[in-house]
Amino acid sequence: MKVLRSFCCLITFSVLVVGLFGCSSEADWNSSFVVWNGDMYEVSNEYVDEVDEEIGQVTKYSDKEGTFSGNFSNKYSKGTKLYSIKNIGTDEAIAIEEDGKYRKGNNNGKYGKK
Repeated sequence: MKVLRSFCCLITFSVLVVGLFGCSSEADWNSSFVVWNGDMYEVSNEYVDEVDEEIGQVTKYSDKEGTFSGNFSNKYSKGTKLYSIKNIGTDEAIAIEEDGKYRKGNNNGKYGKK
């Protein structure tokens, strides 16, 4: 009886650990974003008519939730070009090249800070 109780406790503990940690790598992000220069830019539905200059590119794509360094995105692949927007500072928004158009990304502040 004691062995059965220990076995049940072990199974319960294992299920809890897998439930808490085993699924945490799957992304369930509410929005698409790009991280550039330490800031997170939420991808909007708005397109930009005039970009200024290329400021960088996506260096890593991941659909797995986690903390990454560099310019990464949960939507755009490695190599996607990023631009400043004419008459708008990068502290406010950037443009992300998408199929020959430029989608606006709005600055949501420093990445990793709430």
